[in-house]
Amino acid sequence: MRLGVLDVGSNTVHLLVVDAHPGACPLPAHSHKAELRLAQLLDDDGAIGPHGVDRLVSVVKEALQAAEDKGVEEVLPFATSAVREARNADEVLERVRAETGVELQVLTGSEEARLTFLAARRWFGWSAGKLLVLDIGGGSLEVAYGMDEEPDAAASLPLGAGRLTAGWLPGDPPDPDDVRALRRHVRTEIARTVGEFSRLGTPDHVVATSKTFKQLARIAGAARSAEGLYVQRELKRESLEGWVPRLAAMTEQERAELPGVSEGRAGQLLAGALVAEAALDLFGVERVEICPWALREGVILRRLDHMDSL
Repeated sequence: MRLGVLDVGSNTVHLLVVDAHPGACPLPAHSHKAELRLAQLLDDDGAIGPHGVDRLVSVVKEALQAAEDKGVEEVLPFATSAVREARNADEVLERVRAETGVELQVLTGSEEARLTFLAARRWFGWSAGKLLVLDIGGGSLEVAYGMDEEPDAAASLPLGAGRLTAGWLPGDPPDPDDVRALRRHVRTEIARTVGEFSRLGTPDHVVATSKTFKQLARIAGAARSAEGLYVQRELKRESLEGWVPRLAAMTEQERAELPGVSEGRAGQLLAGALVAEAALDLFGVERVEICPWALREGVILRRLDHMDSL
């Protein structure tokens, strides 16, 4: 069957269309994206303003039309941290439902981490052993660890690249004092969770998902996306540590000119790099392998598993 997963994230609204059936690898058939940056549209009270809600409704309608055009049988709609943490989340969800017919499932941070972990486990297989999975989104950082398809530990921290950029790095280029303050904040937050994972032992394989990690790996020399999903890509902590001060000295436009960095993501790349650097350092990781699958694929896999059990 042809499934569509509609991901209302902190940066984008993304419809991923796949051809799938239980027991088979989901094959991408179409991708439809709209940059929304909900994490940066919150007002001083933490609510998504009228313009943001109008825009969300509009892009959801566009995504539904794209799904119809591509012959999608079922759409799996979900929202992550930007909607989850908005003060007016219930009003936003009701408006989307009333005007589009879509009932967005709001995932908890733990659910995000667990579904992303499932996708990474299926991608790398049982031979990867104990997996540590890191994912930097627009609104949050997810960490998960385990031997099986369900992680033994999972955490979600409010350390998304978009959220941190909006709240901590107003300048272009950012003020060095702001960068240092954000670095301290990120490391303090991550350090609070390290013990929960370190007591479980050393992972056999550490992987990272998300656009932020992919872009950081690309500027550090990883293969281009055009070379395909199955090319191994990695990001070394040593390379990342060399790039952080360079990114901090650049303007947003200069970052957008780096290989693999999109103009829409350039502004938050530094914040993402600070989170990635801190996570690798505090978890004692020298390198991560980039996983092509992440949350959207995890949602699809969970749905297929449910179909297979019926």
